[in-house]
Amino acid sequence: MKIYRLLTEDDNSDFCHKVSEALSKGWELYGDPQYGFDHANGVMRCAQAVTKDAETPYTPDMKLGEQ
Repeated sequence: MKIYRLLTEDDNSDFCHKVSEALSKGWELYGDPQYGFDHANGVMRCAQAVTKDAETPYTPDMKLGEQ
């Protein structure tokens, strides 16, 4: 089974570390990163989708970041 996450963060090194950590845990990039301006907070935000093959069946209460 394939599981999906969307990683988001302000456009800074925290975003790069979040994506790097996911990659080190076996997640794979899915598509291109996306950027947008967050008008409410006055910052650029980044998003990157990642997927991973999981051996356990999916359930809505699954902690995706722990997979």
